[in-house]
Amino acid sequence: MANLSLSRVSQVLERFEAVEARLGATMDSTEIVKLSKERAELEPVAAVMRTLIEARREVEDLEALASDPEMGAMAKEELQALRTKLPEIERAAQLMLLPKDEAEKASAILEIRAGTGGEEAALFAGDLFKMYSRYASNRGWKVEVEDMSESDLGGYREIVASVTGEGVFGRLRFESGVHRVQRVPATETQGRVHTSAATVAVLPEAEDVDIEIRDADIRIDTFRSSGAGGQHVNKTDSAVRITHMPSGIVVTSSEKSQHQNRARAMKVLAARLYDQQRDKLDRERAADRATQVGSGDRSERIRTYNFPQGRVTDHRINLTLYNLPEVMNGTALDEVIEALLAEDQAKKLAALEGGE
Repeated sequence: MANLSLSRVSQVLERFEAVEARLGATMDSTEIVKLSKERAELEPVAAVMRTLIEARREVEDLEALASDPEMGAMAKEELQALRTKLPEIERAAQLMLLPKDEAEKASAILEIRAGTGGEEAALFAGDLFKMYSRYASNRGWKVEVEDMSESDLGGYREIVASVTGEGVFGRLRFESGVHRVQRVPATETQGRVHTSAATVAVLPEAEDVDIEIRDADIRIDTFRSSGAGGQHVNKTDSAVRITHMPSGIVVTSSEKSQHQNRARAMKVLAARLYDQQRDKLDRERAADRATQVGSGDRSERIRTYNFPQGRVTDHRINLTLYNLPEVMNGTALDEVIEALLAEDQAKKLAALEGGE
């Protein structure tokens, strides 16, 4: 791994010191809020950079002492220990300097839709929603269903939910894509293994982002919704459908309160428009695609869940685990997510080093 250049380290420390100095001088409340946020983001980075500078200086001092008749032996021993530790400090500093995606801290909209496979695909969509719900619960996140369409056997043709918490999108962003399942469906009488699929989309919530939705650009319709087989029928036209005409995006929400449905549908619409903006930027930054684990294309098959073999395979990083039940109940999903995040960091670090 290449050493981090002194100029880059100095830039971070100089900016941190400039922000601190300005914070102590300004009386403007808006500027104070902005600078305080920047200071909070820079403080851990500056701390690692200072540790790196101190370690490098210590290496130089110990190298100078290594030839001293009295101190040489001790200096060489300390120098060897520090040289072993220094690459870890260098890596931590480089990770701190990787480009940050502000959306990583955001809550997210989770959308799961049944794909090929009929009722079995809908049941699998339901299993995926349970997996993410349990994972969210384990992390202290809140899951709230925004809209859903149930299948006859209790699965979901489509389910949309908001997942609220710190860093939701950052951990779930690589879940977008086609998830494939191989198992004997509940409807199969011959015991044959079938292959079905469901698509997952994880969109960052559009908080603190300038997403303008003009009244003239949307059409709002109300309608009477019903669940599977005519159950849970609303007696009033409380369900809401919002169509964003410039983009063609259609969002529905079908809970009991029409006012609540409109607010929820607008939140999902804002998230989809924000995601559309991000996707456009991603395409424009084609060179950056090489630093990502996945292309973000939701038609890409990303993972297979093989029930007969108890196996989960993520095709993007060639990772195979044989703990399918634990992954499906959310307790071992982090093993996949951590591997994806590590691979993404490694590729970004390689790109960073290549650019220096």
